[in-house]
Amino acid sequence: MSLIINNLFKRYDNNWVLKDVSLHVERGEILGLFGVVAEGKTTIIRVIAGTEPLNSGTIFYNSEDLTNCNCDERGFHFPKLTNDVFWKSLFKTQKSSQLADGDGQVLALEHALQNASGVLLLDNQFCFMDRLTRERNCEKLRAVVKEKNLAVIFATNDYNEVLSICDRVSVLHNGAIVQTGTPREVYESPTSVAAARVTGRNNLIEAARLSSSKADTPEFQTLKGEHQLFTDQVDKDSLGAINQTVTLAIRPEHISISFGASFPEDNLLRAEIVGISFLGSTTSIKLNANGLLLEALVLRLVGLNVGEECMVGLPPDRILVLKD
Repeated sequence: MSLIINNLFKRYDNNWVLKDVSLHVERGEILGLFGVVAEGKTTIIRVIAGTEPLNSGTIFYNSEDLTNCNCDERGFHFPKLTNDVFWKSLFKTQKSSQLADGDGQVLALEHALQNASGVLLLDNQFCFMDRLTRERNCEKLRAVVKEKNLAVIFATNDYNEVLSICDRVSVLHNGAIVQTGTPREVYESPTSVAAARVTGRNNLIEAARLSSSKADTPEFQTLKGEHQLFTDQVDKDSLGAINQTVTLAIRPEHISISFGASFPEDNLLRAEIVGISFLGSTTSIKLNANGLLLEALVLRLVGLNVGEECMVGLPPDRILVLKD
């Protein structure tokens, strides 16, 4: 029993906002629909709910074709009002001074969870809640989803919410799905520059391949700083032609900082510290390695200050080779 959306296309005038979008959500599962603002998340929610017509594609629920059903007809299978519609109607009946945005979202979620049966569509549902309220309602959402065995699509532009709530996530870019997987899979192994850029902090490094595609440890030279970097063996399709520019990616938390060359196998570079930002549980370190700008995240920084030099290590097994 599942919700299946196949090859969805949607345009406004001559602007295609959705391009060949396909989604599959099982009962008891929360699928995150993630992307930056204006990537088409709300349009997908509205098309599935029946409040927005589609140009082409199909929508099936429990093997029944709902593609041409109107909003009322779809209401027999899942709530015909998406939460943002309920939220707007709520504000029409109460003075805005009597109801804060976060309170409105809490009421909208409670209403949706009480009435949901089968499918639940949530659009940026936690964006106005404070952290504690968000955490409480995340727990409530997950509990009700399991209790009622709901198939949930959760649209958001906050990847931390995806990590906290979702079983799987589909990443939207330019109106198309560029990757689907568990939140951890997509975070640790993005398959494209677009997915790597939007799913959290990432060092994206332009480089040219120097070694043969048959080499056990592919070698690259960065365009900025002209550093030689080695990676673990990767799929040949990701390497491209020799000397062709590719994008290497490494998360800031995977870059090490030290005073000396303790681990030469970790692509050691000499760098100057150009910025330090305390972020609470971690500290962000901005680095300049002969023109190559990098960011590292550490639990704490001891004995180094802005303007001083250090060695930074980029472990080969943490560097990804991405397709554009």
